[in-house]
Amino acid sequence: MHERTVLPIRVMATAALVALWMAAVLAVSGSTESPPPAIASVAQQPATPPAGMRLPPIGAKQAGATYVGDDTCLTCHETQKKGYAGTMHGRTDHPRAPGAKMGCETCHGPGSKHAEEETVPGLIRAFTKEPPREMNQTCLSCHDRGTHALWEGSAHDSRKLSCSTCHSVHNFKSEHGQLKTLREMDTCRDCHRDKVAKIDRSGHMPLREGKMECSTCHNPHGATNVRQLRKGDSIAELCTSCHAEKRGPYLWEHAPTRDGCATCHDPHGSSNERMLVTKPPILCQRCHVATRHPSTIYDGALIGSAPSPSVRIYARSCVTCHANIHGSNHPSGQRFIR
Repeated sequence: MHERTVLPIRVMATAALVALWMAAVLAVSGSTESPPPAIASVAQQPATPPAGMRLPPIGAKQAGATYVGDDTCLTCHETQKKGYAGTMHGRTDHPRAPGAKMGCETCHGPGSKHAEEETVPGLIRAFTKEPPREMNQTCLSCHDRGTHALWEGSAHDSRKLSCSTCHSVHNFKSEHGQLKTLREMDTCRDCHRDKVAKIDRSGHMPLREGKMECSTCHNPHGATNVRQLRKGDSIAELCTSCHAEKRGPYLWEHAPTRDGCATCHDPHGSSNERMLVTKPPILCQRCHVATRHPSTIYDGALIGSAPSPSVRIYARSCVTCHANIHGSNHPSGQRFIR
């Protein structure tokens, strides 16, 4: 009798659970609740920004002006809108983007006075007429993190470059970074002609093949080390981040590797093998001028024009024997032969 009583109770409990589960499924599938609304466009936003919204400072002549929205700006500035729409600046789904704040007026300031008297200068921010550091403050109001955090006081900032020197919001040509030029190297070329010219030499970093960019090694927005390098605190640390086989510490260290790879190599390009700053043995004799081997400079009389030229200028010269020239871990490697 006990087993016959328990069985119907279990069946009824199971049926009740199934009924509750089906009711929940039907409630979810039949729900008419709409998804959360997307961020409103600038035209739908209030005339004043919400409390707490971070916006760049406005000009003195703009004091008292109100925000009129993108629709008003587009009546005259359709061309600028084409370059702005579809970019990171124009996104309405990113809380830090100008498009999610006050649109064009996020950067250019409230435009009601400019819309009424468009020929009067100063009623709207025109960045081409502002000092570089004043213009940069507008960009830094959003771009203050990551690689941009060290811009103030950097080499480019101290030389009074502005963000618009390299970047364009409305008329950019590159796929990344909104640069004014198609390639990053072309942007750097305008100022660093001597460095970019070395890329055309026989030994070079693979920039012209597109495997690297200037920003692969350098951070143009600032760094805490030398030469605005992206990694490490020295040139050697940056180089060994890729050339790990040259990284020490070694049992026997060659001093130039500790001082920096650029002591012997030109990191941008050279006409010598392995991008050396000059050919060996002249390269080695810049330091080794009075030890062990003859200290006579290997001039034309020893390079090949003499009846018996020195054997030390053939093949790889000094590194023919001193093969582990970056450093050695061999117990007998003090001469870098092993």
